[in-house]
This record gives sequence, C-alpha cells and structure tokens, in this order.
Amino acid sequence: MSDSIQSILNNPNILLPLIIWATIWKGLALWRAARLNQVAWYIALLIINTIGVFEIIYLIATNKKYKESNGCVS
Repeated sequence: MSDSIQSILNNPNILLPLIIWATIWKGLALWRAARLNQVAWYIALLIINTIGVFEIIYLIATNKKYKESNGCVS
C-alpha cells in the first residue's frame, strides 16, 4: 500500500469524517431505493462502496421519480 493511502488510513482526523460522510449518503440512498421499491438498486447501493459518490449520483438520477411518487410535482 502506498505511503499516502497508509497515512490517510492511520489518521482519524481524515478517516472519521469520510466514514460519517459515506454513511449519511448511503443511508439516504438506501432509504430512497426502499421507498421506490427498487430492490436491485437497494442491493447495489448496499454492496458498492464509493465514499458517497455512487449514492449521490443515484439520488440525483431518481430525484424526479421520487418527487412524482410523493405527489410533489411542481
């Protein structure tokens, strides 16, 4: 493992905020996939870990469908 990655993994000042960031986005994305009854997306979001990137893309991509399903279309 490279020295820079090793220093990040050993530094709680960097690692802890990354874990919190990823957990928040994963929770939001999993919640939305469950509300939209998207089992395949739920499983993919649960398995794939990208520090929140995949989750943010999913949330943006499903924003319109989520609003429509909750009657919030403007």
